[in-house]
Amino acid sequence: YQAHVKGAAEKYQLPEALILAVMAVESNFNPQALSDKGAMGLMQLMPATAKDLYVADAWDPAQNIEGGARYLRLLANQYSGDLVKTLAAYNAGPDAVRRAGEAVPDYPETREYVRKVVALYQAFKAGR
Repeated sequence: YQAHVKGAAEKYQLPEALILAVMAVESNFNPQALSDKGAMGLMQLMPATAKDLYVADAWDPAQNIEGGARYLRLLANQYSGDLVKTLAAYNAGPDAVRRAGEAVPDYPETREYVRKVVALYQAFKAGR
């Protein structure tokens, strides 16, 4: 998926390492991953989110990566580049971040998600 990640990273001005970290935590790089809540594919897009992001086929790795990267960019813009808030919103939704007073919601799953993605992002950035 490296070419898709590289293209999306360039298009949305995101680090490739961040997209890879999100993919690793969301789906363990499984393009057929399906969550119990209905999130699909490599970046685990919810059907409504995929539709909002103009992703016609969330099971297609190229479209899924494109949509996930687009969503990360939109969230990063919304939170002025704050990585922790961006990732919390990617996981729990912007409404949950808003309800938490523009902070990481006090959901164990979201707190662990943010921790894992940040750790992997740092490792990938360092070339590990």
